[in-house]
Amino acid sequence: MTSGDVVTGMEFLRQVCVIDAVSRTDQVCDVLVTAGVIEAIGSSLPEPPAHATVVDGQGKLLIPGLVDLYSHSGEPGYEDRETLQSLLLAGQAGGFTRLGILPTTAPPVESPAMVEKLRNQRATLALTLQNQSLPHLFPWGCLTRQARGEQMADLADLAAANIVGFADDQPIQNPLLVQRLLQYLQPVGKPVALWGCDRTLQDAGVTREGSFSLVYGLMGDPATSETAALAVLLELVALTGTPIHLMRISTARGVALIRQAKAEGLPITASTTWMHLLFSTKDLSRYDPNLRLDPPLGNPEDQAALIEGVKSGVIDAIAIDHTPHTYEDKTVGFSSAPPGAIGLELAWSILWQRFVVQGDWSPQVLIQTLSTTPSIIWGQTPPALQVGQPAEMMLFDPEVSQSVSPGTLKSLSANTPWLGGTIQGQVLRTWVPA
Repeated sequence: MTSGDVVTGMEFLRQVCVIDAVSRTDQVCDVLVTAGVIEAIGSSLPEPPAHATVVDGQGKLLIPGLVDLYSHSGEPGYEDRETLQSLLLAGQAGGFTRLGILPTTAPPVESPAMVEKLRNQRATLALTLQNQSLPHLFPWGCLTRQARGEQMADLADLAAANIVGFADDQPIQNPLLVQRLLQYLQPVGKPVALWGCDRTLQDAGVTREGSFSLVYGLMGDPATSETAALAVLLELVALTGTPIHLMRISTARGVALIRQAKAEGLPITASTTWMHLLFSTKDLSRYDPNLRLDPPLGNPEDQAALIEGVKSGVIDAIAIDHTPHTYEDKTVGFSSAPPGAIGLELAWSILWQRFVVQGDWSPQVLIQTLSTTPSIIWGQTPPALQVGQPAEMMLFDPEVSQSVSPGTLKSLSANTPWLGGTIQGQVLRTWVPA
């Protein structure tokens, strides 16, 4: 059985551990799926008909499908990094059933035609590959023309298209333009994702400023490059009343500002990336270019604040921010490397091992931030393991090890700090509704 198996007919998962954040379920059950819909869940269901496919679930976990708020596709424009096919297969292998795609393609996603092209390509690939379990694509539309942060995009046309929301991927440096965007989009009702970063304060910094940036001789990026920009965004939300999602939170002070803003009732949600939860400036002694990120890795106190922020709910969601780069792109010095790392097919296993197995978070916290809340931020019904719901879920074996190499990765790119190593846990199967 592989993650690419097509879901048809009747399937009976025997004695699998069902973990669901929506219903707060965490127990061993039998699960019956008929024609892609969960028909029954029970501690001991009657034996299925002889024609049913029976799956031994002992020692395995059944988890709602994962939802990634934002990641990057190479296609169109950068197919040497990633194609839509390789992106979808990587997401499927990681248990993702919905992928949010940032408008960083060439051309960017700033027209309804581009939105439909991406969605149609996914449907075509599912038919061509005879693989109905590919994740669904949810494109973000540009806030500004060509995502350059200078002029408004054709927001009305995009709002009428099938976009999941508006985001540029880059921080918009003109606060007045941000104010006008929020005022214009206030009645539209689509999610707006903004990245708080002042590029002037960031200057040429490649890691968060502090003792480790000094020890390793790397140009520091002060925390104020994030917090000053966040303060401006929060003031604009208070002025306009338009809800926003704050992307890529990476500092302890940023977490504190969000906590305070939520306490004051501002309509905001926030996410950090999985890499910022797993690494800090302390891990840069090898100058691994796969740890060159934007925003840069924080200091240990930033990492600790993000971990606690996820646990407490101040940080609503974890994004993968999957950013493929070729081998040649990353085979340069740390400071010269383009920022970003892949992660769709690795994130769940690594986060489970690091935070759930080691006891920092409950399983529900990880599911909430990687499945339930991201879909709610989009205004969608979250995946749920409940009778009568579509089978949008994944089967995970926490005891299986998997090697990480260009030959085992579904992604065309292999820019990850785990390259050449082994990780614990593997997604065995992904179910995606039609």
